[in-house]
Amino acid sequence: MKRSDDLLTGLDDIDWAALRHAYGSAEDVPGQLRAVCGPDQEARESAFRSLFSNIFHQGSRYSASPYAVPFLARIALAGPAGARARALLLLTRLAIDWHDEYSLPLGIDTAAWRAAAISPEENLRWYDEQIAAETDEEQLKSLREGRAYCAAGHPVDTREGALRSYDAVRAQLPALLELLGEQDPEIRTKTAYLLSWFPEEADAALLPLLACLDGEKDPVCVATVLVAVGLLADHDPDGRLRHHLDHEHPLPRWAAATALTRILVTHPAAAPGLPPAERIAAELAAFGAGPAPEPATAHHAGDLHSYTVQSLLHLMNAAEDPDGVLLEIIRALPHLEKTGVVPHPLAARTQNLLEALFEPADTLPAFAKLSPGRRELLKVLAELLAAEDFQPVPFGSDLHRQFTHYGLPGTRPALRAYVGLSTEGEDPSAPLPDPWAPFRNH
Repeated sequence: MKRSDDLLTGLDDIDWAALRHAYGSAEDVPGQLRAVCGPDQEARESAFRSLFSNIFHQGSRYSASPYAVPFLARIALAGPAGARARALLLLTRLAIDWHDEYSLPLGIDTAAWRAAAISPEENLRWYDEQIAAETDEEQLKSLREGRAYCAAGHPVDTREGALRSYDAVRAQLPALLELLGEQDPEIRTKTAYLLSWFPEEADAALLPLLACLDGEKDPVCVATVLVAVGLLADHDPDGRLRHHLDHEHPLPRWAAATALTRILVTHPAAAPGLPPAERIAAELAAFGAGPAPEPATAHHAGDLHSYTVQSLLHLMNAAEDPDGVLLEIIRALPHLEKTGVVPHPLAARTQNLLEALFEPADTLPAFAKLSPGRRELLKVLAELLAAEDFQPVPFGSDLHRQFTHYGLPGTRPALRAYVGLSTEGEDPSAPLPDPWAPFRNH
């Protein structure tokens, strides 16, 4: 395919006006796809912004979303040079985003996702049951409108709607695999990132991904491929992941350790063929204790320090010395504030640490009876967390509640006193503020 006419063959055969996106009718999507294929770079960028906003709106997908996928795949394969990487990114977002059934380092659980999705047929049966039992006219009107919307082919269940796009992208993977052999490292990298979310296609994807590693010089591409292999494989293929633990660049070493963590945790039968958990943890810890490299892989939105902490938490259960792994986690914590992708990354990650390391309790445990790793963790948190982190906020983490849930001090002064740090300058009697106060006068 070389001409925009080839890329968009069949575009006008679709009744876009009958499809929906975030802002209503999808009749504007064909024009946006044409602009993406056109020679005007400014118009192309504007069209991509519109597509990201309407067929993928804050993670939501719509009836029009899967219909755009084949055209975006053609653009990724043979579109204008300035459009191909953006098309791959949009394909990835149409396939998977933060609402979906995945967690890192473990990856995506498509079986759980498919089991949780409610089919259109199930939704129609539900509407029919509700309509048959409803007597209120206003409620009946609303139910009938909802049934008509569902019957017209628009997704009602968000998981099911997202799966439509996911499976539409999945259908394009056999063609997209060839992009792993592209000369442009950005295309190779974005293709590997896309593939990492399709474990049901692991048999087809793993060999091309491993072949991409042969002779690859770009460290970001190497790292992205390694993480993808780890998310798809149930073992270390030919020891390729172990081999990259000794890569000259820290980013591929981190990626190899991250990939090995996922295999070790999710496929324990593969453990005899893998490096010891302590070796993997040491590589992750060395990465977590330093500044993040730039550029980095796209996994976890580039927040590789938080990703590292999550991996180390999982490794604690596989290590002979869990407290030693915990001490390595602590080394990474000061860097979360620099690389986090949430408003309060350290506060948010602290909730994960408390959940993983402490049991709910009504009384304050004796500090001296905690393990050395837990004592050190609380000391570091007392130093790093600001007083504001313990205050309830309208949107975000509430560490006061989290700490007290585990019987721990719920304010920074109390926490500092508990771990033996100075409380000079702290106000232990200051009341927690009303989180809704800024909104009460509006």
